[in-house]
Amino acid sequence: MSAPLLILAWGNRSRGDDALGPLLLQAVQNSLSDSALAQIDFLEDYQLQIEHALDLVGRQQVLFVDASVACAAPFEVTDLRPAQDASLTTHTLSPQAVMGVFQQLQGTEPPSCTLLAIRGVSFELGEPPSALALAHLKEATDWTVRHVRDAIERLH
Repeated sequence: MSAPLLILAWGNRSRGDDALGPLLLQAVQNSLSDSALAQIDFLEDYQLQIEHALDLVGRQQVLFVDASVACAAPFEVTDLRPAQDASLTTHTLSPQAVMGVFQQLQGTEPPSCTLLAIRGVSFELGEPPSALALAHLKEATDWTVRHVRDAIERLH
């Protein structure tokens, strides 16, 4: 049985600030109570794939998390809608395309989905996350913990 909330983060822990998504998962898991954690599934991958559409099944809310060079610092939060964008034909999908695949497969609207983009600045192979990105991660983690707690309250 799937938990009602899913946090799906992607990135490469070996590429500097690209590790922000996976690092956020770890930080959130360390910040929540056991009762809150029982309401959440955490999923980490290197990139979004078409198969991730199946991870949305049975969810009430999904938070997608990734590092970004295009968002404002320290992070941006965007409500998402399903779409069939150009990423569907590439090696990695956008969250909107994952939602679109879910809609095609399930014949119904996907759960409520939000994208948390955390500002990164350095994505070099073999480098640790930058100090600036880690500061952004701290702010994004604080927001995520509040967001998750509010979502759990709405479930009850």
